Amino acid sequence: MLKLTNSSVMVFSALLVILSGVMSSTALAAYERNQAVPVEKVIYGQVESIKHVTQTQLVEDRNLGWKTFGGALIGGVIGHQFGGGSGQDVVTVLGALLGGAAANQYGNSTRTLEYKLIEMMINLDDGTQVMVIQDLDPGMSFVAGDEVRVVYLTGYVRVDLAM
Repeated sequence: MLKLTNSSVMVFSALLVILSGVMSSTALAAYERNQAVPVEKVIYGQVESIKHVTQTQLVEDRNLGWKTFGGALIGGVIGHQFGGGSGQDVVTVLGALLGGAAANQYGNSTRTLEYKLIEMMINLDDGTQVMVIQDLDPGMSFVAGDEVRVVYLTGYVRVDLAM
């Protein structure tokens, strides 16, 4: 029979809060289009040529240890609800082992991401040329001859259509 104690419910709730915090902190993006960032300089120019590029990246799950630990903890909490005395200890350990093994098997995954990039050769108004490779933005398409602004931000460059 499954019996839940206040302490097991509190442990399970704490685990869910910790795991959700770890998972959400890894999903933050480094740059958003609507985010205010300091600009170092802006130079205008004209697009000479454009090349669409794709980049494929193999991504391995870096949270495998946390998933295995979480699975073992949840399995142990659930196993602890069954039996009594030394039988309860055995079921607790067995639940932890099965939960950890299941989480390890489920969490052991790799996936492939494909990034769509655009490579632009730009003739700047000061007479120099610059090549910029950036993420493809479906809302902003470029063609050769477009007037653009090259925005130099701290650590990277972004090209937008001139306004």
